[in-house]
Amino acid sequence: MPFPETAPSTADLRRRAGDLAAFAGIQEVVLKNGREEGVRALLLRNASGLEVEVLIDRAFDLGSARYRGVPFGWRSGNGFRHPGLHESDAENGLSWLRALDGLLVTGGLDHALFGGEYDATHYAYPPKQTVKHGLHGRLTAIPARLLRVEEDWLQSGGVLRVVGEVIQATSFGEHLRLIRTIELDVFGNELRVHDVVDNLGFEPTPHMFLYHLNIGYPYVDEGTALVAPIAGHEWASDSTTQQGVPYDVLSAPVDGFVEQVWEHALTVGDDGRHRVALHTPDASRGIEISWDAATQPFFFEWQNLRAGQYGVGLEPSSTHVTGEAAAREDGSLTWLAHGESRAYDLTVRVLDGTSEVAESASRIRAIGPQPSAS
Repeated sequence: MPFPETAPSTADLRRRAGDLAAFAGIQEVVLKNGREEGVRALLLRNASGLEVEVLIDRAFDLGSARYRGVPFGWRSGNGFRHPGLHESDAENGLSWLRALDGLLVTGGLDHALFGGEYDATHYAYPPKQTVKHGLHGRLTAIPARLLRVEEDWLQSGGVLRVVGEVIQATSFGEHLRLIRTIELDVFGNELRVHDVVDNLGFEPTPHMFLYHLNIGYPYVDEGTALVAPIAGHEWASDSTTQQGVPYDVLSAPVDGFVEQVWEHALTVGDDGRHRVALHTPDASRGIEISWDAATQPFFFEWQNLRAGQYGVGLEPSSTHVTGEAAAREDGSLTWLAHGESRAYDLTVRVLDGTSEVAESASRIRAIGPQPSAS
């Protein structure tokens, strides 16, 4: 049984167990088998039943995730491969798909979205006139440096917090740093990711940043609804008109399903945040996410409803889905000067029960309406 709505004080918990790790805590582990051999990870577990795996050696991204024993983080079958197995330039830039697994896979730091070849003369290195990028950039396969692990117990409750640093650098090229902080309250049903990206180099450097947040069964199932304050549809892949699956209600798994992608223009809430949710058809559970609309004004919905791969990606982005080439052409691409930074944050809330799902729907509907798929 979960704790009562009014959580016991920390002093009361100490009277009932010799170690507060009985209720919540952080464990440092090393994965020890197969393609995951040697990957360092942190297991964050709170007193309300929220469990999240932080993959230190996978850019401090998020792996498996559960709430009260029920998974909500998507698993692709790739496993959390050791970064030493990754070949970022292989398979015509699509090798990132072999690393795609878990709740959060971040795109960046100098490139996200589809790959290509781009001007690199700003780095002033004559042999390097251009740079090639694969799908969603190089960040995924870079190990982080663990900076802090904090179990911050307060008089009532507290916060579990881990902080990591990822450096993406090359001689005569980008030198970018990501500082990532991940938090879970000791009592609660949400996790928070706060990121700061800055340029340690002395040349102006392109910067793109995308959260590929992946939700799986049973939170994704036939009839699960995307709930969002959508002002309009900016872009859609060709597949969205060919398979009969709308953007707002999911199908059951389909053999050979071709991924469907939409870019939805979202209405910003009064708090300056974007907010979307997935609600199961019986309204018994869901996932709601919110993020800073100023630094990630774009949002993509990725439907991967193929049997054996079944899941949905909710993707806040700093750049339009048309990617780096279009952003360079229209002048919207972010460039970071030496010492310049961008901050991002993402909140993931697990919705447990019909009342929480109804409250989520009310929060989102208060921001703006949602067009029918028809």
